[in-house]
Amino acid sequence: MYNKRSDKIFDEMFMQDGTVREPYRTIESWLLEQPRGGLKQKSKDAEAIFRRLGITFAVYGSNETTERLIPFDIIPRIIAAAEWRRLERGIEQRVRALNAFLHDIYHRQEIIRAGRVPEELILKNSAFCPEMMGHDPARGIYSHIIGVDLVRVSENEFYVLEDNLRTPSGVSYMIEDREAMMRLMPELFAKYRVAPVEHYPENLRRTLQSVAPPACKGDPVIAVLTPGIFNSAFFEHSFLADEMGVELCQGDDLFVDDGFVYMRTTRQPKRVDVIYRRVDDDYLDPLTFRKDSTLGVPGLFSAYRAGNVTIVNAPGTGIADDKAVYTYVPQIIEFYTGEKPILNNVPTYNCTNPDERAYVLENLQDLVVKEVHGSGGYGMLVGPASTRKDRAEFTRRIKARPNNYIVQPTLALSTCPTFVEKGIAPRHVDLRPFVLMGDQIRITPGGLTRVALKDGSLVVNSSQGGGTKDTWILED
Repeated sequence: MYNKRSDKIFDEMFMQDGTVREPYRTIESWLLEQPRGGLKQKSKDAEAIFRRLGITFAVYGSNETTERLIPFDIIPRIIAAAEWRRLERGIEQRVRALNAFLHDIYHRQEIIRAGRVPEELILKNSAFCPEMMGHDPARGIYSHIIGVDLVRVSENEFYVLEDNLRTPSGVSYMIEDREAMMRLMPELFAKYRVAPVEHYPENLRRTLQSVAPPACKGDPVIAVLTPGIFNSAFFEHSFLADEMGVELCQGDDLFVDDGFVYMRTTRQPKRVDVIYRRVDDDYLDPLTFRKDSTLGVPGLFSAYRAGNVTIVNAPGTGIADDKAVYTYVPQIIEFYTGEKPILNNVPTYNCTNPDERAYVLENLQDLVVKEVHGSGGYGMLVGPASTRKDRAEFTRRIKARPNNYIVQPTLALSTCPTFVEKGIAPRHVDLRPFVLMGDQIRITPGGLTRVALKDGSLVVNSSQGGGTKDTWILED
């Protein structure tokens, strides 16, 4: 049916002796029962569902159409209940520590005074927002919606690849993947006890309501602030606003009057208490940040500082998911919790250190280079898949701006069975669980599994040809 790639790579379905791991045994039987052409037809049906719903994403800088359908793999990824419980503990520990870090650096900066994090790394970082100094957001929470990217390399070994605390995306694909699977394969669901993900919009609304500012009287009015239809994640902005039953707004739909934010309506302006923004910091308010921004709301930041509206996630949260700061997250966890990290970082080289930079430049063919502020798989060098020309270019870049890059070993990401053109084959995957922080911490059981559809590829980003899978967390 399907052969694992190599004994050096952990396969989530097969053990080294070729036997099927317990969570996948029912899947194996189901796959063997499929009629010839059955999986191909289900894959076509899934594509038709997503095309009808308009589940697309934009690809910037592409010579092809700017809108693409995200490839969806019909074979689910399965994670046992005990495995998930450990991940949950590690994720919760991590997001609590990062929130404490954000509060500290915008107040007393004790972690800098203690010498645990370099001062210049924070204060000279473009993601640091001086305008947030001394501000206390509602409930003391800075990052309310978080995506934690995880990779698996062995039976019991997971690593955090990166943290997403600014405006993490992908949750709509997680929900729609599950909906498609339930419609296409109800007989398979009947054989498993799978933890639900469809409560996410309801939990998101509860979280947003719980962080309404003290000035809010009665039920909080919530709005989703989007840059507009040309944004790569516009489908998600619209989807979440619709699922929560709140307004989807662009900057010119909102205005500030006497320190409060209002929404324009066909009748009279309506005061807004909580703004779930999907607009980057620099574009939020032209009176405080970029003066040429037409995406934000003039005066919004002053209303926020006055405690009259809550912005989710708070401005300045990007400093906590900066890739250079990432290298210090284990120390951050120990500093604020007094505990060792449950989930490890990927070992990372600091190119500002001459010895480490020399090692990196001599071994680029075996390493992964990432821009500190890069995202979406852009600005990366994957050493084993690179050309001599690519490596020469990155050598030049690293020498010119060593503080603009982090470098990591090439991890042997786990593989899962995936339906591709030639049949069922192993493909590398990662996982982005979604976390909500408000009146409590809510972690959706599962998350978005991204899959590298190209044979041997380690790049799972949809912008780089990756797809998605439904993630099944088994209940005890």
